[in-house]
Amino acid sequence: LMGALRYGELADMVPKAGGQYVSLRVAISPLFGYLYGWTLFMVIQTGTIAAVAVALAKFTSVFWPSLTPEVYSGLGTTISFPQPIGNIAVGLSPQRLFAIASVILLTWINVRGVRTAAIIQTSLTAIKAATLAAVVILGTTIGRHADAIAANFGSSFWPAGALTWATLPLLGAAMVGSLFSMDAWNNVGFAAGEMKHPEKDLPISMALGTLIVTTLYVLANVAYLHVLPQDAIANAPQDRVGTAALQAIFGSSGLYFMAAAIMISTFGCNNGLILSGARVYYAMARDNLFFRSAGRLHPTYRTPALALVVQGIWTSVLCLSGTYGQLLDFVIFAAVLFYLVTAIGLFVLRAKRPDAPRPVKTPLYPWLPAAYVVLTALISIDLLVMKTTYAGLGLLIVALGVPVYFVWRKVAGPNPDSDS
Repeated sequence: LMGALRYGELADMVPKAGGQYVSLRVAISPLFGYLYGWTLFMVIQTGTIAAVAVALAKFTSVFWPSLTPEVYSGLGTTISFPQPIGNIAVGLSPQRLFAIASVILLTWINVRGVRTAAIIQTSLTAIKAATLAAVVILGTTIGRHADAIAANFGSSFWPAGALTWATLPLLGAAMVGSLFSMDAWNNVGFAAGEMKHPEKDLPISMALGTLIVTTLYVLANVAYLHVLPQDAIANAPQDRVGTAALQAIFGSSGLYFMAAAIMISTFGCNNGLILSGARVYYAMARDNLFFRSAGRLHPTYRTPALALVVQGIWTSVLCLSGTYGQLLDFVIFAAVLFYLVTAIGLFVLRAKRPDAPRPVKTPLYPWLPAAYVVLTALISIDLLVMKTTYAGLGLLIVALGVPVYFVWRKVAGPNPDSDS
């Protein structure tokens, strides 16, 4: 929520398609804008889409048990990484094949037009919100389990003296899942160029949307803690805590209901991610920093068709590279790092353009954005320490963008109308 309040001012000052890419380009430098777009394409957006697609396949396997995560014999290989990553089975599995098929379908829908994609997004979001509200009500009323409540809310849940300097880094690393669940709140800014009144709608949608989602997610987790003891949460089959909670209340019918609800949720989530992400590559292409043809709209559907297709291809490759948890760990460090850089960009833009009109101002400036900078910096450092391999690979991808930027600029040239 702090990030949304801070980002609203930046997005309002540069209400163009591209979101953080445009904000960083204007606030700090074109290099930083490119590094964000590069990392978004290489890991943040595409990795998130891949992770959510794998999650969709995982919950679909409740109805279709043959959608297993095991890689087909002869259609994959094992690559060894240092711990904690260990061995990754790269290749085709039934779950990954289904995940790729869902990415292809949603990419096709978004190529065909924004209107259809928007209708799907609105409908599925309403269903998801209603489902979460139902889970909260059921979990805290008829699903209440005395043993779970005693274990999760009693003194044993957080013993006296448990929060120490030694446990703080562990707490930070454990936040990866919650940070990932909150990620993509900034995606609405990617499509600012298609809004009628972005200067008014962007800040409101970011702040209000983030507040609603945060409230629903927190309440849903409170409901889970009312239903399941700690062991049941930790050992939920394939980490499907939501289905385990509903199964505990209603038996097998609850399992299938929640699995279907999460399938709808993940499908809708990826529809929004695919729709918004391509707008960044479209903006980069217009600046001659991505494949130039990705900066053209489809002559019939008026959508960034090639940007969507390129995004879909790379996402499909990432679907082959790991499990949901592994993809999540790869994504989150790079995402948090650029939230930090964008927050710093707010201070830079205030210094560069002190007299520029600001219809929307960050509340409690400079204290609120400064607190956000400190918190995101601490989380980034914690991830580097606690998840060194994952965070290190994310940092390497960001760093590789520097030489790519200068080579691309030299090869493509400064003319924004030239073809790449």
